[in-house]
Amino acid sequence: MSSTADTATGSVPAPTDGRDDPGRLWTVDEHLADILAKVRPLEPIELQLPEAQGCVLVEDVTVPAALPPFDNSSMDGYAVRTADVEGATEEFPAVLTVVGDVAAGSGTPPTVGPGEAARIMTGAPLPPGAEAVVPVEWTDGGTGAGPADAMAAHSAVPERSGGEVRVHRPVAARAHVRARGSDACTGELALAAGTVLGPAQIGLLAAIGRATVLVRPRPRVVVMSTGSELVQPGEELAPGRIHDSNSFVLSACARDAGAIAYRVGAVDDDAATLRATLEDQLIRADAVVTSGGVSVGAYDVVKETLSGLAGEEGSVAFRRLAMQPGKPQGFGRIGPDRIPLFALPGNPVSCYVSFELFVRPALRALMGLDPVDRTTVRAVCTDAVTSSPEGRRQFLRARYEAGDGTVSLVGGAGSHLVKALAQANALVVVPEAVTALEAGTEVDVIPLG
Repeated sequence: MSSTADTATGSVPAPTDGRDDPGRLWTVDEHLADILAKVRPLEPIELQLPEAQGCVLVEDVTVPAALPPFDNSSMDGYAVRTADVEGATEEFPAVLTVVGDVAAGSGTPPTVGPGEAARIMTGAPLPPGAEAVVPVEWTDGGTGAGPADAMAAHSAVPERSGGEVRVHRPVAARAHVRARGSDACTGELALAAGTVLGPAQIGLLAAIGRATVLVRPRPRVVVMSTGSELVQPGEELAPGRIHDSNSFVLSACARDAGAIAYRVGAVDDDAATLRATLEDQLIRADAVVTSGGVSVGAYDVVKETLSGLAGEEGSVAFRRLAMQPGKPQGFGRIGPDRIPLFALPGNPVSCYVSFELFVRPALRALMGLDPVDRTTVRAVCTDAVTSSPEGRRQFLRARYEAGDGTVSLVGGAGSHLVKALAQANALVVVPEAVTALEAGTEVDVIPLG
């Protein structure tokens, strides 16, 4: 895994040596580089196909045998010799003797000789002697009447597997036949290492006979909000209380990034409770994400609890970043297995933006993927930015219209505006040296999703 990358937040510099000056203001790029330098891909494991979806393949997979393994029909119809139907028309059909049925998965098929045909189903092997397949719609279906729309069910009319069939059109050799190996040949590369296994890839693995595959597993991410004021959605609010939204947002973000999310109920502002909860959760975590309690208040329990970790407990550094929103950040590795922990701000927008900039790349690194998948595009901002703090990189919620190359701001700069966040599909990046932008200025945009 590389610890440097060209990112949507700028060019990531070399990681720091880990020494934190409490008065220092870190850049976005420095903080991300420090995180990526300390995150390693998860160890590969062998998984059954259903469990491997969303995981990253760590081995090249080759095709063990031709796919399909035999010549087979692509249509429901009749397997014939081409000479027997040459010149056939509806007025002067070729009349052939039906020697049996060839169903998908059936036993040894009958041999088709001169003047004969075998009724064949889609996916069934082409019987010996046959050279092509005539679709049932080009025949009378064995009824002796006009063109057939479909075959009658064998259970309803078993005699149709014998008798005669009238063929109304000629057919070329190999017509409606899927050739052996036409999908994939023996020894051919099926999937390369580094492939993310989606539904189509899982289907291919099954088709070539693989029951298990070696992958890097999806990271297990434990998400928790902190704050004695938080109430679960669906519960009644008492005075001074608010519903917990951050843990739901972060869990959804983790799943969107390809991880498995475990959402923990909100933790009160109590250091002993937070410590106990973390200890309980580490056993099922490849990463931990908290929100709230990282600033300079008297009840910032995350900072209070984790700042003093040392030795076997690990260590977490709390920093001020030159960004808005999301100035206070914490990152470190805790527990004997050194599980990465991301301590994000509690304001909903700050929390979300912080996940996109720092946690998402780290989760991708754990999976063995390129850490940064959010690309930056240029677009014309239809709104003015009247004020942006000098020396800080600002991330503004926006609606990006790819069709016309424009982007418009959504809501204000307040980091509590959840409704505006829900209406946005991108972030506008205002560089550190820029304090204002006129409407119509071209800006950097990070599309979200």
